[in-house]
Amino acid sequence: MSACVPTRAADPNRTERTHPPHSPPPTGPRRFRIAGADVSASIAVFLIALPLSLGIALATGAPLQAGLVAAAVGGVVAGRLGGSPLQVSGPAAGLTVVTADLILRYGWRTTCAITVLAGLAQLGLGCLRVARGALAVSPAIVHGMLAGIGVTIAVAQLHIVLGGTPQSSVPDNLRALPAQLAHVHPAALSVSALTLALLLLWPRLPGRAGRLLRKIPAALVAVAGATAVAALAGLRLPKVDLPSWNNHALAGLPEGPVLGLVAAVLTTTLVCSVQSLLGAVAVDKLVAGRPGLSAQVGRSRLDRELLGQGAANIVSGSLGGLPIAGVAVRSSANVHAGAVSRNSTMLHGVLVVIAALLMVPLLELIPLASLAALVMAVGIQMVSLHHIRTVTRHREVWVYAVTTLGVVFLGVLEGVALGIAMAVGVALHRLTRTRITHDETEGVHHVHVRGQLTFLAVPRLSRTLHLVPHGADAVVEMDGSFMDHAAYETLQDWQRTHTAQGGTVEIAGRHPGTRISEPHAFTGCRCRPWTPWRNHQCDRPRSAPHSEHHPDGTDRPEPDPTGPGGASGDELARGISAFQRNTAPLVRSELARLAREGQRPSQLFLTCADSRLVTSMITSSGPGDLFVVRNVGNLVPLPGEESGDDSVAAAIEYAVDVLKVRSITVCGHSGCGAMQALLSSEPGGTRTPLERWLRHGRPSLERVTDDSPPWGRLAGRAPEGAVEQLCLTNVVQQLEHLRAHDSVARALKEGELELHGMYFHVGEAQAYLLTDVDGDRVFDHVREAGLPA
Repeated sequence: MSACVPTRAADPNRTERTHPPHSPPPTGPRRFRIAGADVSASIAVFLIALPLSLGIALATGAPLQAGLVAAAVGGVVAGRLGGSPLQVSGPAAGLTVVTADLILRYGWRTTCAITVLAGLAQLGLGCLRVARGALAVSPAIVHGMLAGIGVTIAVAQLHIVLGGTPQSSVPDNLRALPAQLAHVHPAALSVSALTLALLLLWPRLPGRAGRLLRKIPAALVAVAGATAVAALAGLRLPKVDLPSWNNHALAGLPEGPVLGLVAAVLTTTLVCSVQSLLGAVAVDKLVAGRPGLSAQVGRSRLDRELLGQGAANIVSGSLGGLPIAGVAVRSSANVHAGAVSRNSTMLHGVLVVIAALLMVPLLELIPLASLAALVMAVGIQMVSLHHIRTVTRHREVWVYAVTTLGVVFLGVLEGVALGIAMAVGVALHRLTRTRITHDETEGVHHVHVRGQLTFLAVPRLSRTLHLVPHGADAVVEMDGSFMDHAAYETLQDWQRTHTAQGGTVEIAGRHPGTRISEPHAFTGCRCRPWTPWRNHQCDRPRSAPHSEHHPDGTDRPEPDPTGPGGASGDELARGISAFQRNTAPLVRSELARLAREGQRPSQLFLTCADSRLVTSMITSSGPGDLFVVRNVGNLVPLPGEESGDDSVAAAIEYAVDVLKVRSITVCGHSGCGAMQALLSSEPGGTRTPLERWLRHGRPSLERVTDDSPPWGRLAGRAPEGAVEQLCLTNVVQQLEHLRAHDSVARALKEGELELHGMYFHVGEAQAYLLTDVDGDRVFDHVREAGLPA
């Protein structure tokens, strides 16, 4: 590198194109390869998708081939074009009610046309980049919508389970249920009961054999088992009927009232888009739980996912398939089965195509009652007790209930609209419901504010504050999480006035005694509770000299804020005071627990002593999470080369052998002064303490300047100059120094320790995590997975 940099500096106008000094050597054309993990994952997803696609088609009243078409198109088209590589798309249970209603109103061919138009609408929304706007919908509304759809599915499929035919709506199905119970078809009920029993018991098989058998999807086992029993017993039941593909109905021109068609397109677009986007976010969380996968797969690109879903719906509708959306069951199975790329999703679609063409005789042996029981179980699972507990804890159960009942009795679009209206009403109620009371206890006047303090509550707040007599001691206790500017100014104006009249004011937060405002004595502080984190000063402006009156009767100039005893001398005391007032009450219980239990950090974090690196901030860690060692240049001396300074080696030994940390992270950063000094140092120069310490970084410098392959690159770009390249390479080198320590080598061999490399770009506030891709050390963006902390 040292040979390349001067050349470019000496000839800045040179236009000849060369390879960057740290780019990998050019390689030949890459061959398309499918990882073995993707192949096994695609088979697992295919085995789940096949019976579910037929069951959902049955539940909607569409031709059964439509479910297979949608599953194949969802796998191939949405899998290839979508922004969530591991999300599996296809016919979803959440679309069953919408599709069934469209088929009932407009017929199958017009429903296919509506699917195409919904796909075009999704393409438009994706181009407008509004995908993240869908995430603004309250989770209570989404969970309520899915619960309502689940209830509708379960009630309708119950009739097929009992051997009958479902009606067009939930009220009609409920009214017809007594008559259906009086005329139960024993064979259909037996097959359905067997399907449900296998679905329930298969995931709970005990023992080692059970662990092996549970790898086969329960849905496939349930349908296959019921089909086999029905065939061996010779039961006469309605079975899957797949007409010839030559007679498969494709999309036609939409027929019906324009407003009705527009509403149908909007409803399909809404449900498909929201379910797919929320599914993509859920898949990101699953991916984050697999170490190393998040850096390889990356977070979902929601706008691209919307474009991929739109393209899939256009193709599916055109080929006579059901509407498509991301499917949670198949996506979670894809991630848990070990998929590492979008190839698994696409291959599962290819397998569906093969099955639809070659497995028709086998598919036509499946009893419809078995598929109905499978779909009914899916519908029941959509009413999640976990979701109900969550919305209850957040006091949004009314939003959930209204949305669910609206979907069940009115329809999906109407139910969602009612849910949104209810959510807005709940938000306004919380915003305006503010209780302000005043009482006196032992001569101290207490003003209690319960709820959000907005401009709407300012008149009541002002009236209550003026009930406090002049010169009295007052405590304002605020039990809320929001206070707008108007309420803040009102409170501060009253506080200044009351204090000037000889009274005292203490403003406390949610818990008694927790201060939420700066003390009035610091009149020079210009900071406010919303002052952002930055290097700010809370001193009087130095535009003009000030004088203060001393007890001896003389006027003397005020001390220079930057001089001894001035602002710089007060910063430590002022910071400690702010901690005691504002932070200590919040962390006291946690620190007391740590004091009782002792420190149990999860990792040793070795980084530079640079003042701009706030380790707890960039790792989102709290007290007790990190065992931090800081030194100039984040260096790890090799064993035997410490020359009297064993502090780093002692910290490593203590962290690994005594604290039993699970990982060690070496973190470098941009603009490191130690690396700059190392680049400019000369061997054999004056041995100052700094130069003696920096000799531990010379292996990193030698590694940069030799002709070996590039060590340490930033994802997406080459390092900016020699300093950044040395910073990156130094992290890699210090990780190798770590492996030379006995305690680290022993823990690594026993599988009890992991090593991580990290690089923090200070100016970009961006963290990079070291990955090893095909032997090339790359610092890639740290996304939601983050570091273990």
